[in-house]
Parts: sequence; C-alpha cells; structure tokens
Amino acid sequence: MTTIPGAAAAITGAASGIGRALALELARRGCDLALADRDEAGLQAVAAEVAKIAPRKVSVHRVDVAEPSQITAFAEAAGAAHPKLNIVVNNAGVALLGEFGEIEQAQMEWLFNINFWGVVHGTRAFLPLLARQREAHIVNISSIFGIVAPPGQSAYCAAKFAVRGFSESLRHELAVANSPVRLSVVHPGGVATSIARNSRTGAGITDNARRAQSIERFDALARTTPATAALRIIAGIEKNAPRILIGKDARLMDLLQRFRPATYWKVMQRQIEKTTARRMARDAARQLAE
Repeated sequence: MTTIPGAAAAITGAASGIGRALALELARRGCDLALADRDEAGLQAVAAEVAKIAPRKVSVHRVDVAEPSQITAFAEAAGAAHPKLNIVVNNAGVALLGEFGEIEQAQMEWLFNINFWGVVHGTRAFLPLLARQREAHIVNISSIFGIVAPPGQSAYCAAKFAVRGFSESLRHELAVANSPVRLSVVHPGGVATSIARNSRTGAGITDNARRAQSIERFDALARTTPATAALRIIAGIEKNAPRILIGKDARLMDLLQRFRPATYWKVMQRQIEKTTARRMARDAARQLAE
C-alpha cells in the first residue's frame, strides 16, 4: 500500500474542484504538497487553507499543463522542494461542449493538450523521481466518460478514453518491471465542480441557450462533492486500487456499459432525463420554500 502520512504529493489543477479537495484532505493526513495550476490566486488561497489545517510543507507552481516545458519545470521544482515526493495526481482538465461537426480541429487539439497530453507529459516528467522512492503512486484522472461516450462529448470522451488506455497499459508495464510505482486511473461521475461553467463551446454553436441548458443539466446531475471524491481517491491510493469509480452514477453507468456495451446510450438517455427533471423540480420547490 501507499502510505499517506509522511508522503509528498504533486497535484495539477489544484486551485479548485477535486484538486483543491485532495490538497486539503492529504494535508490533514500528514502529506506535504506541490500544488500546480494556471490560477495563481487560487493556488495561494488553497495554500492558505492548508496552513490553517496542518503545518505541512507546501510549494505552489504556476503551470499550464498544455505546455510540456512547464510540466518538466514543475517536476524539477517539485522534486527539489520535496525530495521524497512519491505521489503524483494528474488532475487538471477542461471541457468542450459540442458535437464533432461543431468543433474546430484547433479546439479539439486544445482539449487534448490538457486532458490527455497533460497526463502523459506529467507522468513522463515525474516517473524517474517516483521510481527512486520505496513506494510511489500515480493517479490519472479519467472520467466516467472514459467508459461510456454520450453524444455531444466527442472530444472530451476521446481524451478520457485515451487517458484510460494509456494508464492501464502503463500500469501493466510497471507491474511487469516490478516497479515500486503503482498507478490508479480514476473515473468520476458527476462531481460538483466548475468544469461545466468554465467549459468552452464549439465554434459551430451559435445558440447560447444550449450552453446554459448544458450547465443546468450538469448541476442537476453532479451531486458528488469534491470532498467525497477526494476521500474516495485517497482510499484508492492507500489500497493501490487499479481503478477508482466515484459516485453511484459512475458505478451504475459502468455496469450498464458491461451489460449493454453497444446499446447503453438509449437506457442512459432515459435515466438522465428522468433524474434531471426530478432534481430540477426538487431544487425549484426548495427555492420557492426558501
């Protein structure tokens, strides 16, 4: 198992969402941190929160994971600040709304540079450092959309399926080589982060109502908190779990895909529509009552 107390972890996308929640929970458990994000103000805020929780060593690094040179520099700086760094969480990610015909090639490449190549470059940059530790762990964040692929998410699904394939193959390579490095790939379902609100829209979409509807649907479905997701990931690290599903929705969709690998979408669509309508009605009633 990978022990958390006394460890040091590098986390990308650490200024908000799951990355922030992981930073806070790992600090509570005695882990030092190297936090990376493009949002410098957000990083400083998280570092300040950590300081209130536990006296851990924290370094902050402005990093755009779409730039390989910045990831390399991050790994070097994090390794210098935390010589015993033994956990890496490739968490940074973005979303892009639109069907394939509505997305320009440059937009798809933008998403891939972050969601897939950011994971690959992060893994490559940190692996030599991790391999020198007695025990070490890589956590690559995929998505439930790395297991199922709904319409309107062609770019996002392609990248998250790629993260899954890359991670599974590398995990097997590490095991064959008797490496001290373990690897977990994470498939969150709906987690209440700002990824939908911060998403970009395909160049071919001119109807702003679609974006608003997409965000509203995401908010209705994303009921797992980042803190809950962080606890699940940390439990997976401690148990060296090869695959980590987060949320009841992720577990159900994973089972559905297994039973109906080529025809799951019709079932998913009906369930999503029912769940969205029910939760939106419940939220509206709650707002009226307030």
